[in-house]
Amino acid sequence: MTTLDVTPLSNLEVLHCERNHLTSLKMNGYYLKALYVSCNALTHLDVYPDPCNLSFMDVSRNCLDCLPDWVSESKSLEVLDVSHNHLTELPAQLFCARRLRKLLVGYNRLNRLPECFERTQLEVLDVQHNHLLELPANLLLKSDSLRCLNASANNLEVLPAASLSEESQSSLQELYVTNNNLTDKCVPLLTGHPHLKILHMAFNHLQTFPASKMAKLEELEEIDISGNKLKAIPTTIMNCKRMHTVIAHSNCLEVFPEVMQLAEIKCVDLSCNELTEITLPENLPPKLQELDLTGNARLLLDHKTLELLNSNIRCFKVDQPSCGFSANEASGAPAVWSHGYTEASGMKNKLCVASLLVNNFCDNREAVYGVFDGERNVEVPSLLQCTMCDILADELQKTKSEEEYMGNTFLVMQRKLGTAGQKLGGSAVLCHIKHDPLDPGGCFTLTSANVGKCHTVLCRDGKPLNLSKAYTVGCDEELKRVKQHKAIITEDGKVNGVTDCTRILGYTFLHPSVTPRPHVQSVALTPQDEFFILGSKGLWDSISEEEAIETIRNVPDALAASKKLCSLAQSYGCSGSLCAVVVQLNVTEDCVCCCELNGGIPPPSPGIFTPSVNVVIKDRAPESLGMPSSSSGLASEISSEISTSEMSSEVGSTASDEPPAVSLHENGVGTVGCPSEQRCTLHPVCLSSSFQRQLSSATFSSAFSDNGLDSEDEEPIEGVFSNGSRVEVEVDIHCSQSKNGRIPAPLPVQEPSDEGIVVSANEDDLATLSKRQDFSSNTLGRQRRANGSVAPSEKSHNLIEIAGDAPLRKTGGYFAAPAQPDPDDQFIIPPELEEEVKEIMKQHQEQQQQQQQLQLQEHRQYQMDQLPDYYDTPL
Repeated sequence: MTTLDVTPLSNLEVLHCERNHLTSLKMNGYYLKALYVSCNALTHLDVYPDPCNLSFMDVSRNCLDCLPDWVSESKSLEVLDVSHNHLTELPAQLFCARRLRKLLVGYNRLNRLPECFERTQLEVLDVQHNHLLELPANLLLKSDSLRCLNASANNLEVLPAASLSEESQSSLQELYVTNNNLTDKCVPLLTGHPHLKILHMAFNHLQTFPASKMAKLEELEEIDISGNKLKAIPTTIMNCKRMHTVIAHSNCLEVFPEVMQLAEIKCVDLSCNELTEITLPENLPPKLQELDLTGNARLLLDHKTLELLNSNIRCFKVDQPSCGFSANEASGAPAVWSHGYTEASGMKNKLCVASLLVNNFCDNREAVYGVFDGERNVEVPSLLQCTMCDILADELQKTKSEEEYMGNTFLVMQRKLGTAGQKLGGSAVLCHIKHDPLDPGGCFTLTSANVGKCHTVLCRDGKPLNLSKAYTVGCDEELKRVKQHKAIITEDGKVNGVTDCTRILGYTFLHPSVTPRPHVQSVALTPQDEFFILGSKGLWDSISEEEAIETIRNVPDALAASKKLCSLAQSYGCSGSLCAVVVQLNVTEDCVCCCELNGGIPPPSPGIFTPSVNVVIKDRAPESLGMPSSSSGLASEISSEISTSEMSSEVGSTASDEPPAVSLHENGVGTVGCPSEQRCTLHPVCLSSSFQRQLSSATFSSAFSDNGLDSEDEEPIEGVFSNGSRVEVEVDIHCSQSKNGRIPAPLPVQEPSDEGIVVSANEDDLATLSKRQDFSSNTLGRQRRANGSVAPSEKSHNLIEIAGDAPLRKTGGYFAAPAQPDPDDQFIIPPELEEEVKEIMKQHQEQQQQQQQLQLQEHRQYQMDQLPDYYDTPL
């Protein structure tokens, strides 16, 4: 127990005593003008005589049960902050203080507010996070100067009237009533505030918003009505000529609102609704920068609409269309993890946060998620987002110790920031999910590393488990270390007046007082772990860990959960950039892999959008290797009209370097990703999807190459990701072993054709394959490339070649395009020998075809004698 007694200082005017664990304060208040004693443990204030000149009082984040009466009797009091205490009631005459302009009483235990009101100069009233059932009936009638009212996170069912007649003197400009129990009856009362500019009514029980009421809110600039049950937004929203932000996610909207008719519109969020189509004007709004349509499962956009939106909007988000048959959904095996994320810019429309989302990391057995916050700069978060994943992959090759590879990742990242990190900095949190391949009976491990104020919180059995720590000058150990390096701690608690964090990325000019060494913590995931949240500084400054867990625990969709967190944070007062990543977990009791692969070594993994091969053989003979048609959803069709010259000079592949086993049924047709494939719940059947960089929602870039579209006349190629001068074919070889444990017979040699993509092998590969009795598709110990490919072993076999001219294999996991011959090196055939050479080549080709047919007949007979009727496919 600590008591501060400053009564001998009778002439004291200003007292600063914050973060000192005080429980009691005694002082002489005769000349006192300002009192700052926040972030202590005060239970009562003993001030005598009463401070008659007190104008500013901050006693927030203490343990006060009540306020002394002299607070309401002070004639000079203008600002009173008593938030984050244990107050159950306020002094009865508090609202009679005529000079009181700002009152902050949020995060207390108030059941009601004083009813006694006089004409007051109150401009800002914050009563959020209490237990209020209603507001005083004359609150808005007597508060002519009230500009901002925040009553979010209460139990309000009604709102007070602004006037007793049609004419209103209300000057209210900002109204935040998010997360209450308001119904449609409250909407007509909003018309009593003709000067309303910002309206947040998210997560209430609204079902309709009358058009006549919306038409009267002509000065409205920002509206958030998310999380209700609205089926439509009234067309009279076009009367709001100044509207620049419309947020209406997580509703039941079926009709696209007329927001594109607003000339000042900048941001529109209609995600997680039931939209089926959108209507666009001939010319999009010139200031439109963000349009989010993710989470609308029935929304279909044609190519022309996509091109229009993509070319005119800086940030356009929409779900990628499903590509092929989802074996994971068919088998009913849930993914071990799935994610959703939301980013929101601040008041200055500047996005200073970034996120890293890799569902399938290091050959699909792991995942990496990150959140980066630059507070006021964009450069550092962008660099972290682009670089940190590759650094982590490199460090994983050097050591398996979580403390070491996470620490080294942050240290290397600090060096790679270069000049941007000299005077700029940023917070970062990085999470890595992995499964130890040497311990098949072990469970997944979640490792979190952070610097700054970006945190990770795990929900374990409904309770928050903080996996992060913010190192600031408020920590005794850090304060001692900083003082040893002769750094200056300013009055606002910052190192040299720059940052209050002593462990953060960037700010190299403050080294060694400020270092990038992260806090690292690892936990083994259990069935009690439901999800975890990665959030930026703005999120955790606005929402407590307990509230965040409780708020989204019953939200089934990760995207909707992240949206809800950001909407709540903005309604609670966050005006800066926000980022929230929600990763939902589905860890079951049987953590042991039962895929019968490699004696228990887990196969590639559990991401929710695990990539798979999307190939089909076009116009092949019946005796050739069969593949399902594109109509079955298991494969994508690549037209023979696409020549190798139309592809790029380099083709990347994430295929395993071991030859896959192909399932042949009695009819000789091969299957890819058979739904009846036997998998354990730890490693569910892979989903078929196109190559994706971000897997939750696609943000279209300025060029359509990311979607496989090079022009308006071409269709996307499933399984092929085109990006500039590179075409990447994504492959997944998984759980490839037959029912009886035997390896399928070698495949016949196939010549490259112009009819699609063929699966082939040379004679040496076939001989090697026939001798092997057990193999796996895992890529343990191989280095992961920066673009997601896997560097193979030296003695490996790749069975995927591009039709036409099969390019040569490079050691790095890519295929090199055929080298163009030098004209000087070409062999010139004399005209008199041309016909003879053609005849010789024709005879040679016929001999090769005869040999192949003979080999094919012999091989088919071998298959009938040796192969089982059914086994699992690797593709």
